[in-house]
Amino acid sequence: MILLFVALLIFLSYTALIGLYKREWDRLDDFKTSIKATVRISVIVAARDEEKNLSALFQALDVQSYSKERFEVILVNDHSSDKTLEIAHTSNLQNLIVLNMPGDESTSSKKKAIAHGIESATGDLIITTDADCIPPPRWIETLAQFHTIIEASFIAAPVSYTSDNSLLQIFQTLDFLTLQGITAASVSGGFHTMCNGANLAYERNAFRAVNGFEGIDQVASGDDMLLMYKIQKGFPEKVFYLKSKEAVVLTTPMPTWKKFLDQRIRWASKTGHYGDKKIFWSLILVYLCNLLFPVLLIAGIFDPLYLSMAFIFLVGKTVVELPFVYDVARFYGKQKLMRYFFFFQPLHILYTVLIGVLSQTGKYEWKGRRTK
Repeated sequence: MILLFVALLIFLSYTALIGLYKREWDRLDDFKTSIKATVRISVIVAARDEEKNLSALFQALDVQSYSKERFEVILVNDHSSDKTLEIAHTSNLQNLIVLNMPGDESTSSKKKAIAHGIESATGDLIITTDADCIPPPRWIETLAQFHTIIEASFIAAPVSYTSDNSLLQIFQTLDFLTLQGITAASVSGGFHTMCNGANLAYERNAFRAVNGFEGIDQVASGDDMLLMYKIQKGFPEKVFYLKSKEAVVLTTPMPTWKKFLDQRIRWASKTGHYGDKKIFWSLILVYLCNLLFPVLLIAGIFDPLYLSMAFIFLVGKTVVELPFVYDVARFYGKQKLMRYFFFFQPLHILYTVLIGVLSQTGKYEWKGRRTK
């Protein structure tokens, strides 16, 4: 009976959390304006072994609606071993600046590459994305307009996966949609800080005012959320989420299960470094809710009642999440994928539990670098 009581308490708390996220998502209006923005912008891209992706990114940046006289693209080559540097130097992108990371490869990191790019930036607003991303034509213009109207010090913006019909990519897309919805709801509602480095903007002066990545530079990941929290502490009420289809950056999901797990372990590995304890406890609640399923299954070995409870929990969790995730999927034009939502629930629960353990105890490989 104690287990059932604890399970019910956790489930009800989780239900309340998802309810808060849905409420804030529904309150968040799509950003639309015709205002003319003139802010000077620097787009920073840290690239390591991205020869397969750079040309598509450069093409997308070359057709931006924002005046080329008002933005520059700074590519920071982070010790690439392929043709990344060659492709960058032969690009026709007129406002492209190519930098090489100084020093030894063993001491390099994405945060250091971004900081190196910002040192040479002339823009008042820094926008970061990844080399494997494709921004839409009005991406820079929309971020500039939002910054001009809201006077934001930090802007979190939407990211979406492109996907085929494979099991792995559909699973990743649904998982990522949920994360994007939580990001938008939590930032707009002021619950906690959350963002994705594939689509961020922040004022160069704000970055400098909080001493950039100082204090978080020892963490392998965290060029996005850890920095966001620093800026939020330094500039309260100046952190916003931009909800706009014209600002959605596209990126590709991981091609293999191993790379997918490595990516998620990397994302989750910075949990213990969050200064924002509200997101820490939210993640703990989410983890405990997912942990209930395998615990109830194991308890069912000794008492069949718990097997029934595990099934009820699985259905209940789906019913609680479905309205929220469907609304997010509709914004991104991915609502057809929701037909798989219930069937992926057991896999998603077990994967969440596994990632939670591995992120705190294991190692992951990223861009050829082995990190603990």
